Amino acid sequence: MIGPGGAGKSTVAKRLGRILSLEVIHLDQFFWKAGWVEPAKEEWHATVERLLSGDSWIIDGNYSGTLERRLKSADTIIFLDFPRMFCIWRVIKRVVTHFHKTRPDMAPGCPERFTLQFLIWIWNYPRRTRPKIVKLLTENASAKTVLTLRSQKEVERF
Repeated sequence: MIGPGGAGKSTVAKRLGRILSLEVIHLDQFFWKAGWVEPAKEEWHATVERLLSGDSWIIDGNYSGTLERRLKSADTIIFLDFPRMFCIWRVIKRVVTHFHKTRPDMAPGCPERFTLQFLIWIWNYPRRTRPKIVKLLTENASAKTVLTLRSQKEVERF
């Protein structure tokens, strides 16, 4: 499950996990250390390899440095390709709802916060990140099931 911040990746992953009785892995829980500290690159790659070693799972998160490896291991890829203003609205709502509390899909010791850097990343996602995602999905489309959902209505139908 990939897509911009605020698209609802964690929520959709949890729902699918319940429906399909599959383990749900929220990458944010494994990437961040308490206090929003990033792991060393080698440590992160080893963690991703360990997470991918399971028989079946649903993984939500972006982390472009390991995306190609995760796509290689996945049989189905769901891309939540939502409009930026929708995502920004959801992030603002999430911050208000969970401010200074740690969400269940987040690493312990990483309370919800609002950063301009994250907002800029979401704003620039359609221009900077999305083209790379679309290219990778196109390259994997013949060997994988690739679903692109562009609205909450499409998510509900799915």
